[in-house]
Amino acid sequence: MIAFRSNPHLHGSLHFSEVSVRSLTPGRITLRSFAPTAMVILLWFAPALPAAAQFDQGSSSNSPPGANAPKTDQSETSKIQFGVKVKAIGGACRGIVATIPVPLDWPEQKVSVDSEDISPGVHEMNYRTLQGGAKQMIVTIPVLNAGEEAHALVTFEVTRSSVLPPDDTSVYKECPKDKLPKDVLQYLMPSPYIESTHPKIVALAKDTTEGKTDWEKVEALYDITREKIKYKNGPLKGALKGLLDGTGDCEELTSLFVALCRASNIPARTVWVPGHCYPEFYLVDGAGQGYWFPCQAAGARAFGGIPEHRPILQKGDNFHDPDRPEKKLRYVSEFLKGSSVTPHSGTGANAPVGRPQVQFLGGEST
Repeated sequence: MIAFRSNPHLHGSLHFSEVSVRSLTPGRITLRSFAPTAMVILLWFAPALPAAAQFDQGSSSNSPPGANAPKTDQSETSKIQFGVKVKAIGGACRGIVATIPVPLDWPEQKVSVDSEDISPGVHEMNYRTLQGGAKQMIVTIPVLNAGEEAHALVTFEVTRSSVLPPDDTSVYKECPKDKLPKDVLQYLMPSPYIESTHPKIVALAKDTTEGKTDWEKVEALYDITREKIKYKNGPLKGALKGLLDGTGDCEELTSLFVALCRASNIPARTVWVPGHCYPEFYLVDGAGQGYWFPCQAAGARAFGGIPEHRPILQKGDNFHDPDRPEKKLRYVSEFLKGSSVTPHSGTGANAPVGRPQVQFLGGEST
């Protein structure tokens, strides 16, 4: 899905029916082509011309090694490529800045750069980590003349390990809210499509967990999620509508489980892998050390551990991107901004205005 937006500070509207965009952001295997809100966003500003278009983990939430830390099992290593290719169509383009989500380290995943392919037209390429669990590659292209192309492609080596469920679950407890690390506390709040404060979700969580130990509470929430939502491919609905309709796929199942955990004061979040997502929840041991435990909401039952080797792209479901400050993002998608070069005076309203032809690469195996 491609969203085109006009600049609210300029006059005119956006007309990009011929812009070519390819994105490989997480969607659903044999389900949807893209993640729910993982839209490719092109924000392109053209000069104001008559009748012309106008178009910008060392964290405490990552479980450190410890006596009660989840144990990893078998590992698989893959090489995957991320980046962007841009071509100026119909005229020159300038001030191009593209951001592409890339994988980062987690306790069960190690990431390193294998190789880089950066064309001369790219002025700079660097990275930034957003609060939560997302990392972006930032590519800056000052000017592209009509017909010129530029690209920045990075191949990462990713080693991903499966996670074993713990042998003794009695040592794990719910952490009091006032003792939660700041970066974990955010995972008690509602997120887009995770309506954890809705009365129906709060009531279901309370009825499901009454009289159980903390690990039993979470497992009961897991089981009720899989009971309440029967797997069915379809458009994104989120936790509440999935619960009310009784159907959904990996995103509805994940969203409902996360919402029920949060309604029960247990931090939980979404994990994004190519073509799929699943949840993980947070408990502490007797010493107050916190750990994240994964589970497979859709598909074969897997609770407290997961036999998953697809690269982790992001963890979280309520991101703030500086380039899109007006909204919270369920998934950090690709983004591109820039402007066309103003035609020479006297060329008239029909002078060609540059526009970008963009191909985003996100997770292709090499």
